[in-house]
Amino acid sequence: MSMWRDFLVAVISALRRPDEQSLARERRRAVERLAEETIRAERRAADPPE
Repeated sequence: MSMWRDFLVAVISALRRPDEQSLARERRRAVERLAEETIRAERRAADPPE
C-alpha cells in the first residue's frame, strides 16, 4: 500500500510543480516592477524640474 501512496504523492508533486514555478515567476516580475517604480520615483525626486 505504501508504494501506491508514494506513487500518488510523486504524481501530485509533479503536477503541482508548474504552479509553484509560475507563482515564483510572477513574484519575481512583481519585485522587478516594484524596483523599477522605486528607481523612477527616486530619479524624479533627485532631478527636480527646472
